[in-house]
This record gives sequence, C-alpha cells and structure tokens, in this order.
Amino acid sequence: MRASKSVGRRQYAVDSQKEIHISGAEGLYEASEIQTVVQKYIVRALNHPKGKADKIIITIEDIKQKPKEIPALPVATVDCLTPDQARKRAIKLLQTLGVSKRAIDIALALIRKSTMRGAAIISAEKGNRLEPDRERGVRVSRISIDKSASRLLSSRLSRQGINIDTVKEALILASKVISCKDIIAELCVSDDPYYTTGYIASEEFGYVRIPNIKNGGSRFGGRAFFVRERLNIREIIHYLERVPVIIGKVHTCKGFMTVDEIINNPYK
Repeated sequence: MRASKSVGRRQYAVDSQKEIHISGAEGLYEASEIQTVVQKYIVRALNHPKGKADKIIITIEDIKQKPKEIPALPVATVDCLTPDQARKRAIKLLQTLGVSKRAIDIALALIRKSTMRGAAIISAEKGNRLEPDRERGVRVSRISIDKSASRLLSSRLSRQGINIDTVKEALILASKVISCKDIIAELCVSDDPYYTTGYIASEEFGYVRIPNIKNGGSRFGGRAFFVRERLNIREIIHYLERVPVIIGKVHTCKGFMTVDEIINNPYK
C-alpha cells in the first residue's frame, strides 16, 4: 500500500500539484487474509498523523517463489537526548563498521533533502552513488514475519515499551536489507514529523535505534544503504525488491545502551 496527499494548486485541467508521502505498508499473506489486511491498510492511510491521504494505491500480487527465511536483527537503543548527540553517535557507529566520513556525509545530506522516494545505495569507502535511478532510489519489498515469530517479537518489544508497528515494520525491513551479504549498514530517518527515532542496522551491531535524531515536527527523512566496493549492483537491487523473505527467528531486544557498549559487544 502506498498512500499520498496532493499539495499545491490546480490550474484548469492540468494537475501541477506535488504529492507528499503519507503512509506505506506491505507484507506476505495468505489469500484468506487479503480482505482483512486491505481494510487495515486503508484505515491506516486515512488516519495518519501526517494527514489524510487523497490517493491510496493497493497492489496485490501472487508470489510464486517460496520466501527465504531469515532471522530478525537483535534490537538495542542508543542513549542520546539531542539531534547533535544522535548524529555524533550514528557517525561513530558507522565509522566503526568501516563506512567512510565522506559516505556518511553524503547519506546525511540526501536524508535532509528528502527528495528520494526510495533508498540511496552508497559505496562505503568512496561514497559513490550506485542506484540507477537517483530520483526513485531502491525500494525494499516482499517482506513479512512468521506469526509465531511476530508474537515473540511483540512480547520482547513490549518489555522495552516499543511494541509499535513503526518499530516492528522497520526491523523487518532492516533485517532483509542486512541479510544481503554486500550491504554493510543501513542508516534510516523516518520522514514522519512525529517520529524522531532513527536507526542504524548492521550484522555486527543489529538494529540500533537512535532517539532524537531530528527535532519533532521536522519532515525530512530517508534511508541509505552502505555497500562494499566492486559488487554487482543489479543483483543487490533484485534481492531487495524481488526476492521474498520472511522472518522466522527473533533475537534479543535490549534496552538503552551506550555507543561503547554496543561497539564492544558485537553480535557477529
């Protein structure tokens, strides 16, 4: 489901309005679940804090390929109180993972511009943009979680007070991203002005939530994937967009940790 809202002015029969993204959601479901899921998505699109959508596109596709089963990333939260603290701690985590300062700066600038519909793919060492369509970016698709794993995840997130759809859906997406062997890390900032927690995902540190990565009311956001040099970019995009995956196993969900605690206790 993709929901948007038009802003701007109409002139005669020409629609010159700009669309802003309101909400998006997707999953892998049995045919018997479709009606319930579609209704849930519509309600979500019409009752979002960013506004009421005036365009809702729902795509239903029969997936023939058996989903690949992957584990969810472990979850932790960095202790930070301001956007400046969040930025410094995000940079430290990414540099520890081998991402260059140049690549990080490019990603942060793109996220602040908020001009891409999908994610940017950036080489971790040289900071080169690699996605073929820089306006569209890359969309991570065909993702879901097993029902028993979802219940266990909800239980573990509840103990930390973060059992909300935003966290669960981002974790599922990030887990697929990091299951791609050529992706070193993901940096994400939500474009929701009322959700100010971003994250860094990696195989070494898991899914690390970064509170206060932007000020409340800020509409900028986006995501960037940092990848290894000398790779087949089309294979990465095919995996992210076309290969179905399902979360079948849930790891630990820790509470607040310092950056040093996360760095000194990697999961890998």
